[in-house]
Amino acid sequence: MQTKTYAGIPEELAKLEKAKIVLIPVPYDGTSTWQKGADKGPEAFLDASANMELYDIETDSEVYNQGVYLADAVTENSSPEAMVEAVHQATKKYIKKNKFVTIFGGEHSISIGTIRAFNEMFPSLTVLQLDAHADLRKEYEGTACNHACALYEASQNTNLIQVGIRSMDAIEKTVMDTEKTYFAHEMALDDTWMDSAIDQMTDNVFITIDLDAFDPSIMPSTGTPEPGGLLWYETLEFLKQVFEEKNVVGFDIVELCPNKVDKSSDFLAAKLYYKMLSYKFLNQGAEDDYDNTYEKDTQKNNTSKFNEDDEY
Repeated sequence: MQTKTYAGIPEELAKLEKAKIVLIPVPYDGTSTWQKGADKGPEAFLDASANMELYDIETDSEVYNQGVYLADAVTENSSPEAMVEAVHQATKKYIKKNKFVTIFGGEHSISIGTIRAFNEMFPSLTVLQLDAHADLRKEYEGTACNHACALYEASQNTNLIQVGIRSMDAIEKTVMDTEKTYFAHEMALDDTWMDSAIDQMTDNVFITIDLDAFDPSIMPSTGTPEPGGLLWYETLEFLKQVFEEKNVVGFDIVELCPNKVDKSSDFLAAKLYYKMLSYKFLNQGAEDDYDNTYEKDTQKNNTSKFNEDDEY
């Protein structure tokens, strides 16, 4: 990563001790099976971010004033398992520093590590997945740390809500909770899906966004594009509602495969990231303290999908 600060923000807002937000780049593309290039995603995202207006019209805010620390990239690539563990440890380190931790990949297998860290630190965690693919295989091509397995562990250990799904293998039906899966073809005909999905979430929510959740008409630069995806404003409407009603504890964005000629996908990813930060810190002043409320005594994965006693 050659970028000095996220989005070119002033250095005093980019220092770890000052920043409320941490951004961890993970330029990894070790298990993708079609178009390669997700390892170039973080650099393209950061380049687009540096050329983006930092005033958000919708929220009338400049969220960069909350401070964004650009962490060292996680570059471990000796094996998928080693990469997942490196991401897990880096993510957990910054959660413990009381930061709002965000991660930009890289292919979706990086999310195994990010979700594992958040699940260890926050009780009764909901994982909200926006994705074209179910990613629920237990193992693929000899490893459980494949991009096709990105959400399997979450399906076993967290309250997983899947949104935008329109491609999967038949074997994944044996793992999938269809009551908490919002298929794209059904969403197109039912405008109640947003409220329904939010009603099934616990208080603490981690969001993982595979950019192929978006329709390729607005997000062509991704490894495995699928027709019939989400559009920009409906996605923002849903995310804004999640941030308003739930405690979003962190998020990751993955699977940007940049195109050297067409930069529109890079800018969509940059804008999406900044929008999500704007929603998270909408009612917080830059001078206000941030408390991520993680469970300091929680050191292992939650054993059940969610606490049945929770009211949500």
